[in-house]
Amino acid sequence: MMRLLPPGHELSWTPFGHLIYLIFFLAQPIFAPEISYERWWTLLGLLIFLVAYFRGYWLSGYRVLGPIAVLCGLGSIFAIWNAGASSLFIYAAAFAAQIGPPRRALRLTLLIVVISMVVAATYQTSLMFWGPALLFSPLVAGINIHYRSQRLADAKLRQSREEVERLAKVAERERIARDLHDLLGHTLSTIILKAELASKLATRDAAKAAEEMKEVERISRLAMKEVRTAVAGYKSRSLAVELIQVRAALAAAGVMLELDFDPESDPAVRDLDPRTEGVLSMALREAVTNVIRHSEAERCYVSLRKDDCELHLEVSDDGVGARAPEGSGLAGMRERLASLGGELERVVRDGTTLRIRLPAAEAVGGSL
Repeated sequence: MMRLLPPGHELSWTPFGHLIYLIFFLAQPIFAPEISYERWWTLLGLLIFLVAYFRGYWLSGYRVLGPIAVLCGLGSIFAIWNAGASSLFIYAAAFAAQIGPPRRALRLTLLIVVISMVVAATYQTSLMFWGPALLFSPLVAGINIHYRSQRLADAKLRQSREEVERLAKVAERERIARDLHDLLGHTLSTIILKAELASKLATRDAAKAAEEMKEVERISRLAMKEVRTAVAGYKSRSLAVELIQVRAALAAAGVMLELDFDPESDPAVRDLDPRTEGVLSMALREAVTNVIRHSEAERCYVSLRKDDCELHLEVSDDGVGARAPEGSGLAGMRERLASLGGELERVVRDGTTLRIRLPAAEAVGGSL
């Protein structure tokens, strides 16, 4: 079955709805007092129009000039006796956005308008012809140019986010591999050496061999506990990885991120236990989401510091300062913080500031 539109076309069935404007082109021949050759020529022109119209949705760049030329040619020919032929120039202008950058598309739109005005001056003095062609051709072209630019920007943003997520996953896999190597490399080497020693002692000193095997068992159990603790930490996204996502999201929204700490080397981050780091990551994610959605800010400031017994995470912006009641996101954040003995303070004044306080790792570590 022949397809009229490309697979996955973003406008869905809208192009079929746009055909309603052909009524201006068809009205004069249909309501003519008697059947004449104009009706047959109009029917032929309609068939040529439909081929060029649907073909235009498959093309981009300079290749779209073909359908545009056909539509302008039909408008010029039928303008001799049909004032509604001005709608064909509007259809031609609608495809101008597909030629490429906005400046090039605007030049093409201007050319289409000039052609329609030359045709109007030559064949049609009716307001019904030159009025729509002059007014709606640049209007429709401008709307399509804007939306095409938006779609391209959205596509680039999706690609950027996907690349950020891919790099974050690669970095996380490398971190896991590095942590497991550091965690198990020495332990497994020790187990191997003690197992070899026990094997050698088995025939000479059974008691000593048994003692070495008990030591192997103890080290193995310790290694298992360490692995379980590490895996529990991996279930929550690390603060460093969350900051990668946060930076990308803010950049996409046009908001500059300013940090007063290094997520890779700052002791306040390095010493976080998995549960605390997971809660802080989710809190940071929710706070930045609110900045993007509600603040209209240009800058977002994130700070993390640790004193003797507490961790302090602060997220602030220079936006409008939303005074709306707290939503479910902040309510959930308060509950998660409360589960670790922490609290959240929200200050709205020349922007919004969220201050998060948590007991330091030493205070909450025993609850794991």
